Amino acid sequence: MSRTWFVTGTDTEVGKTAVCCALLTALGASGWRTAAIKPVAAGCDAGGHNEDALRLMACANQKLEYAQVNPVALREAIAPHIAAQREGRQLRAARLAGLCRGVMGGPADAVLIEGAGGWRVPLNRRETLADVAVELQVGVILVVGMRLGCINHALLTAQAIQRDGLALAGWVANQPGERMDCHSDNLATLRDLLPAPLLGDIPRLSPFDPAVAAGHLDLAALVSP
Repeated sequence: MSRTWFVTGTDTEVGKTAVCCALLTALGASGWRTAAIKPVAAGCDAGGHNEDALRLMACANQKLEYAQVNPVALREAIAPHIAAQREGRQLRAARLAGLCRGVMGGPADAVLIEGAGGWRVPLNRRETLADVAVELQVGVILVVGMRLGCINHALLTAQAIQRDGLALAGWVANQPGERMDCHSDNLATLRDLLPAPLLGDIPRLSPFDPAVAAGHLDLAALVSP
């Protein structure tokens, strides 16, 4: 069984996919066989493909079919449970976890499961995407979007992850827009208060280059036995 991490964010549009691509690139460069899963994606092109899922496929070195990487592809770029309702589909944590296990049981040494939005994004009236991670009992990597309000969002998310009984394996500071005021001070505060190691501080890259982003990561604390 591969080592697997669930990647979540402090909010939507904080760069989860970019960070996943950087993590996959860094792990691959260290000799790991890598795979990625985007179990639910809302917002697809005419061919039923989601841009984030395609980016994950491009950065993982174990090639999978699109349906394995993104088994639930919803057309509209809106909250997944609403998009599913509009298509007459039902989202269930146990089923999504089962689809993830299919990839986790494959040849990859490391698997990243990218969530959608933040930790408590609903799947239905009773379950959230967090329940997929709980079902799988995997460690969590938190992507912190470095912008005003990030400290509160990061601490609340970390608290929720721990209350759900999962380990926060590490966190990545990502700059999705212009560099925030007092970036270094905010980063230092997060390092003091978050109960997990900082895996990297990725600046805004335009255009984004996974290899350059990977250079800003230190995964020693993540992959150590």
